[in-house]
Amino acid sequence: MSLERAIAPEVSGVHKIDAILEAAGEPPRERPSLRVIEAAGRTPPAPGIGEAAPTDLGASELYLNRELTYLNFCWRVLQEADDERLPLLERAKFLAIVSSNIDEFFQKRIGGLKQQVGAQVHSVTPDGRTPQQQIHDCLELITALEKKKIQILEKVHAELKAIGVWIAPFKELDSQQQAWVREYYLRNIFPLVTPQAMDPAHPFPFVSNLSLNLLVSLRYENDAESLLARVKIPVGGGTPRYVRVGTSRIFVDLCDVVANNLDLLFPQMEIENCSMFRVTRNAITERDEEEAEDLLEMIEIEMRERKFAPVVRLQVDKTMQPLLRGRLAAELGLDEASDVFEAEGMLGQRDLMEIATLDIPELRDPIHAPSAPVDLLTDGNIFHAIRDAKSLMVHHPYESFQQSVERFLREASDDPKVRAIKMTLYRTSKDSEVIKQLVRAARNGKQVAVVLELKARFDEEANIKWATRMERAGIHVTYGVVGLKTHTKVVLVVRQDFDGLRRYAHLATGNYHAGTARLYTDLGLFTCDDAIGRDLTELFNYLTTGYKPRRKYQKLLVAPKQLKSALLEKIEREIAIQGAGGRGHIQWKLNALEDVDIVRALYRASQRGVTIDLIVRDSCRLRPGLPGVSSTIKVVSVIGRFLEHARIYYFHNNGKPEYYLGSADAMQRNLEKRVEVLVPIDDARLHAELRHILDTQLSDQRGAWDMQPDGSYVQRTGMGAKHSQQQMIERTERRLKEATRLRRRKVQSTTSRRKR
Repeated sequence: MSLERAIAPEVSGVHKIDAILEAAGEPPRERPSLRVIEAAGRTPPAPGIGEAAPTDLGASELYLNRELTYLNFCWRVLQEADDERLPLLERAKFLAIVSSNIDEFFQKRIGGLKQQVGAQVHSVTPDGRTPQQQIHDCLELITALEKKKIQILEKVHAELKAIGVWIAPFKELDSQQQAWVREYYLRNIFPLVTPQAMDPAHPFPFVSNLSLNLLVSLRYENDAESLLARVKIPVGGGTPRYVRVGTSRIFVDLCDVVANNLDLLFPQMEIENCSMFRVTRNAITERDEEEAEDLLEMIEIEMRERKFAPVVRLQVDKTMQPLLRGRLAAELGLDEASDVFEAEGMLGQRDLMEIATLDIPELRDPIHAPSAPVDLLTDGNIFHAIRDAKSLMVHHPYESFQQSVERFLREASDDPKVRAIKMTLYRTSKDSEVIKQLVRAARNGKQVAVVLELKARFDEEANIKWATRMERAGIHVTYGVVGLKTHTKVVLVVRQDFDGLRRYAHLATGNYHAGTARLYTDLGLFTCDDAIGRDLTELFNYLTTGYKPRRKYQKLLVAPKQLKSALLEKIEREIAIQGAGGRGHIQWKLNALEDVDIVRALYRASQRGVTIDLIVRDSCRLRPGLPGVSSTIKVVSVIGRFLEHARIYYFHNNGKPEYYLGSADAMQRNLEKRVEVLVPIDDARLHAELRHILDTQLSDQRGAWDMQPDGSYVQRTGMGAKHSQQQMIERTERRLKEATRLRRRKVQSTTSRRKR
């Protein structure tokens, strides 16, 4: 009889998990649903008490909630801001990141859940929650997170002030500093500010998403009647949030500057009260693609609708009078009890990134300059290097995006032997070198085709502009397959080699974005493997037509048709190997693990004794370490200066290891609603590189967090240990130094022979 079935049936949820663990011999302890355990040196729960009997793997208590596990990830990121081992401005950076993540969570996740509630959707998630229950639980966790964030922010502010970097309240500046700031405001900000009255002649103004605003209560001198006005703070578009006082390291929040100089906007009027507020609007405004006659026009309509989308959160300064707060909520159509959030400290803390990026080297991590890729240390043609090796791999941001991906496209655009370039684009940088090279290639007479995903959330406007620019240059631009997002990252170059046409490809885990390539860890494969090239030709034919004949892929695993089923089959194969007396072993590195069918298959594999190591950055439905269910599964999350973004899938396969990389997470949307690709890595040398990445992160004693059965995490705190990302930086630099030395020796040897 399994441990789960030995527990009384009336015990359910987290309490049932507790009971299972206690029956397995683990001492009882407090197990709140989702929290960060701050105690150092803790280890995961005991792995179980032996072979487990079959368990109902459909039970809701075996699955964690996607939204809550993402918020738990935000807790882990926030912990970095409280880590005194980090330089102060890096801690400020993590405060800004968490604030930005929460803003986006309200726009996308809370906004979507509210739409479900409004549509009277009562279906439950795999963990047994209705949309309304999810909203309630999320807001409860966010409230606790915000409280913790304010505590850390105050601590970081105090520590910065102690060493001379001060975000000063305007009123605490001396008279000379106040005069300087007022003059700066008059010259540089005041012309941008437009106050708006709120009275019968002036209806309630439109409040844009995430804008910073002052609600001002004022009256004429000797007049008892109060008036209201809204003042939008003109942050953005080149106007910074923080005003530097002269050449000092003292900064003043622009909101504070405007609030303390309202006499310039409202001369000869008495200011009764001034409070800040901020709204967050729903970002979910998607229409049915199949009913659209013009996809580009549909996306433009969606963008306009998002601008005026319903408000899902109102944040107000705690100094705002209750009457005014109620009026704001009513004007915005919000429930004051559930949609209004009273904030302590500054609103819009994402703007702390301005402070975090100050040029004060001693308060930041050492500058990291990506190394030249070891396998591309050649002055010759990049295609010759790929052809000689057959497959090469680059690891960003440790290795340079500019000297690998951009070089690949640059040489393809100029190489007279290149006939065609085909590429998918999901997100790219503002001043994209990638786009420039594609345009250059088209002007050089190459056949250039780009599959551009217009519905990349929050990048739709940029992608529409890129589409227009590329079409004007003669590039064939299509928008993928109706009903599916094109999320895969691939480039296919067709070149006339000495022995005929040859396909060269780049397949990546991350976007073709030079900015994020310095901030995210990603992998890219360069290959001229003929089977992969033929598969990519087939894929592009599908993406550019949308036609769905029975397409056969020799090597690539392509979603939505075959990727999910292939992963499930490979899990079953590891189960069979384990059952036959072999060694079943699965290791995955992902951003998120959400698909219920995949989680259930991993549970089943664990019950059969397969060892499973998962490196999951944020959302994870699976509970590791449950006796009889997941006792052989470990889940690790790695948080550091770079955002972990690469996806690696490894299967032991009875000693014939299989490695795959791609941009697909184990999420239902990736596996069933997006075009995704996983590419197999066949080269044993590249196997060793991927093995090093997995082993380094799994053994990380500085940046890793171990997930507990209850969904909480324990941070590893190895004394003096180096973060896995720092280990990768140092290893890449050593490899480059050694490769450069060998290359120099080879050149010297060649020169010496020529002289003789």
